Amino acid sequence: MTVDKVIVTNVSALKAKYGDKYSRVQAAIQNLVKHDEARGLQSKLVAIDSHTDMKRARGRAVSGAADQRGAKEAIDAIHKHFHPDYILILGAPDIVPHVHLMNPMAGTPDDDDDRDVPSDVPYACAAGWSRRPQHFIGPTRVIGRLPDLVGATDPAYLIKLLDSAATSTARDRSAYSSHFAVSAKVWRKSTTESVANLFGEGAAVFTSPPSGPKWTKSQLAPKLHFINCHGDTISPKFFGEFPKDTFFDAHDAAHLPGRVTKGSVVAAECCYGAELYEPEKAGGQMGIANTYLAQGGYGFLGSTNIAYGPSEGQGQADLICQYFIESVMKGASLGRAALEARQRFVAQFSHVDPSDLKTAVQFILLGDPSVQPIKQVAHAFSRSRVVERAVKTGTLRPEARAFRRERLVRAGTNLSNTVGAAVPTPAPTPPTARQFLLRAATESGIHEPTLKTYRVSFPSTPGRAEMADRTKARRHRLIHLAIGAERPRRRTGPAVTAIIITTEAGHIVHVRRVHSR
Repeated sequence: MTVDKVIVTNVSALKAKYGDKYSRVQAAIQNLVKHDEARGLQSKLVAIDSHTDMKRARGRAVSGAADQRGAKEAIDAIHKHFHPDYILILGAPDIVPHVHLMNPMAGTPDDDDDRDVPSDVPYACAAGWSRRPQHFIGPTRVIGRLPDLVGATDPAYLIKLLDSAATSTARDRSAYSSHFAVSAKVWRKSTTESVANLFGEGAAVFTSPPSGPKWTKSQLAPKLHFINCHGDTISPKFFGEFPKDTFFDAHDAAHLPGRVTKGSVVAAECCYGAELYEPEKAGGQMGIANTYLAQGGYGFLGSTNIAYGPSEGQGQADLICQYFIESVMKGASLGRAALEARQRFVAQFSHVDPSDLKTAVQFILLGDPSVQPIKQVAHAFSRSRVVERAVKTGTLRPEARAFRRERLVRAGTNLSNTVGAAVPTPAPTPPTARQFLLRAATESGIHEPTLKTYRVSFPSTPGRAEMADRTKARRHRLIHLAIGAERPRRRTGPAVTAIIITTEAGHIVHVRRVHSR
């Protein structure tokens, strides 16, 4: 039997979490499989903790719910065996874990103190088990996670999300013709450019301050949401800023119920925007991403921890969020939109510096990857009588999705084979680079910056004559970083700024400054 979509979960972990209420979850999964079949998708549940299921997939069962390596290797085996077009990870990280990758931006406990980068991107990659983020810059699989609530004992939330996915409907583009956008006021130029790229010049952007967080139902009614605000760990709020170091509540999960339109799709640049935490740790309030999904939102693209972007212009979080919304608007499924966004983001570089590398692996999709919010606009010829007759008789068998997957695999494989990545090195920062970084750090208000140096590691690929000169030059390419917290501290934690420079044969050839979101 052809399997279009695999639902991957840990059944024993779900049973331990929900006890005799698991049967309700099981029924909701079966309902999703039934509705998938009605829309032309053959879906199959595979339990990565089941020795029977994993033996059929020629893989091994995980040792427990926290077994990251086991989960990665199990999903690799499942993909190799079934070749599904979609992989739906069912459950929060206490059911199927994130893979905790090394943080390429790690500084000191006073700045980017993320110990690692929780990610689902390794599950989207053919590369084998690793905690090194540079091994996962070429994703090829369409993947999303439909989470339950961390630490929950009542499955009502998960059942609600499963039912929402089962009843999803692809609508005409006109249903997504409007948008809701909100930005920290200090980033209004960057956000205005992002929103103009998506929705046209003059597209509306709310700024915080003065707007938010008590948005009206009409303000939140549009089905496309673009958010560029501050975020914090274990927090149900996003924050605005203006003037510098003065912060305001911009978006609050407590004010979302009853105001979110079913079918909404959200891209959030905010730090920790897609963090899945236990609500009890935040006074019983689930996070903004969880709340959007609970209110009927179809999908949420966000970061699991500290994300970056420039104060003006475009980069990092700005771009990956834009690319996601743009693909959704063109009729892509949520999972394909997320994959295309990752690939498009990495494809613009010869190499990814530490901030780009972290961006590429920290943004995850929460939602069923097979859900298609917006219908694709078919060419007129495809609706002609001769084509319709050929489809009915079987003379013509459309393979559009298969062709798209072929393209995506090629694109991801090419990225893995050609794009370089920053790799930390113990080498000291050269004097010229050090002097530049320290001066730039002082000018940027960075408090006691940490200096780091990286070599740029490129994949080993067969030599081509036209690349010979390029290959020779890039052997001497290094990246140098100055990172630190700004003062005073903002109430949501330190505002992190990083100065990143690239040197070629000892000469500074590229500079950039990025800020934590």
